[in-house]
Amino acid sequence: MKRGFYTIMAAQFFSSLADNALFVAAVELLRADGAAEWQRAALVPMFALFYVVLAPWVGAFADSRPKGGVMLISNAIKIVGCALMLFGGHPLLAYAVVGLGAAAYSPAKYGILTELLPPSQLVKANGWIEGLTIASIILGVLLGGQLVGPRLSSALLGIDLPGIDTPIDTPPEAAIAALIAVYVIAAIFNFRIPHSGVEMRAMPSNPMALLPDFWRCNSRLWRDKLGQISLATTTLFWGVSGNMRYIVLAWAAAALHYSTTQAASLVGVVALGTAVGAIAASMRVRLERATTVMPLGMIMGALVIAMVFVRDLWVAVPLLIVMGGLGGYIVVPMNALLQHRGHNLMGSGRSIAVQNFNEQACILGLGALYSFSTGAGLSAFGAIALFGAVVVAAMLLIQLWYRYNLRHHTAEVKQLMRIARGQRHDG
Repeated sequence: MKRGFYTIMAAQFFSSLADNALFVAAVELLRADGAAEWQRAALVPMFALFYVVLAPWVGAFADSRPKGGVMLISNAIKIVGCALMLFGGHPLLAYAVVGLGAAAYSPAKYGILTELLPPSQLVKANGWIEGLTIASIILGVLLGGQLVGPRLSSALLGIDLPGIDTPIDTPPEAAIAALIAVYVIAAIFNFRIPHSGVEMRAMPSNPMALLPDFWRCNSRLWRDKLGQISLATTTLFWGVSGNMRYIVLAWAAAALHYSTTQAASLVGVVALGTAVGAIAASMRVRLERATTVMPLGMIMGALVIAMVFVRDLWVAVPLLIVMGGLGGYIVVPMNALLQHRGHNLMGSGRSIAVQNFNEQACILGLGALYSFSTGAGLSAFGAIALFGAVVVAAMLLIQLWYRYNLRHHTAEVKQLMRIARGQRHDG
C-alpha cells in the first residue's frame, strides 16, 4: 500500500470515531430533554437526509478538487453541526448538518482509493479501511456511551475555564463538546493526505446541469449487469445496518433494561463482528468472485429475526458477533466490485455519490418507516423482526436477479468478470 493510504485511514478513523460517538450523545441529549421515542429513532434518517438530497452534487464536488481538501471541508461542517447542538439548535436539525458533512466526506474517502491504488488492491484496501471504520464504530459507540455516563461526564463538567461561561451543563452537552476535539484531530490528518495526481474534473458553471448527469450515472450503474447486483446488495446492507445501530440500542433497553451507556457496548459487539468479517473477506475473496458471498445475506437476515427471542446477554453477544461478521464478509467484496464497475463507467467520485444516494435513500426510507412505526406503537422486537424479514426476502430476490442475468445475459456477465480478473492481474 502507498504511504498516503495510511494517512487516509487515520483521517477516516478519527472522523468516524467522532460520528459514532456523536450519535450516542445525540440519543442521550434527546432522552434527557424528554423527547419522544420517534424523535430518537429519527436521528438515523436525519443523518441520511443530505446524502440523498445532495447526491447529484457531492460526487462532482469530490472530483473537482483534491480529495484531502474535500475531507477537510467536510470535517469543518461536522464541527458546525456539533456547535449547533451546543448552542440551542434542535438536535435533529443539528445532526442533519453533521450528516451534510458526512455526505460530502464519503465520495472523497472512497474515491481517493481508486485514484491511489490499482484494481488488484481494491478489495484489500476496502477490507482494511472498512475494518478500521468498523473499529472506529466500536470505539466510537463505546466512547459515546462513556462520555454520557456518570464518571466521564462528571469529569468533563468539572472543567472550569476562567472567565468563560459556556452553555455546557449536562452530560450529553459535555460529550458533544469533547467530540469537537476529535473532529479537529481528523482535520489535521486531512492536511497530510497527498494529491493523487489524477486530473480534476471541473464542476459546471450551472450546478443544475449536474442533475441530468447524475441520473444518467445512476441509470448507467443500474443497467450494468454486475453493477446492478453489487449496488442492490450494498444498498440493502447499509439500509438495514444503518438503522440497526439505533434498533440495537432500543432492543437492549427493552430486553435487558440497559442504559444508553450499557446498550452502546452491544452496538460495538455487532461492529466487532463486522470488522472480523471485513478483514476475512479482504484476504479470502477475489474481486471476480465477489458475487459468491450473496447467499450469506439470507442467513444474516435470519439471525436478525432470531434476536426477537433473545433475552440473555450470553446468547445475544455471540449472535450479534456472527451477524456482524456475515455482514462484513458480504459488503467488502460487493463494495469493491461496485467501486470497480463505477470507476470504469463514470469516475470514482460520481460512482460513490450514486452508491451513497441509493444506500442512504434506503437508510432514510427504512428509518422513516421505523420512526413512524415506533410512533404508532410498534415495539423494538417488532421492528427487529420486520428488518430481518426484509433482509431475507430482499437478498433472495437479488440472488434470483443475478441468476437471471447469468441465464439471459451470460456473455455480458462473463465478459465483465474477465475484465475484473484481467485488471486484477494487470494491477
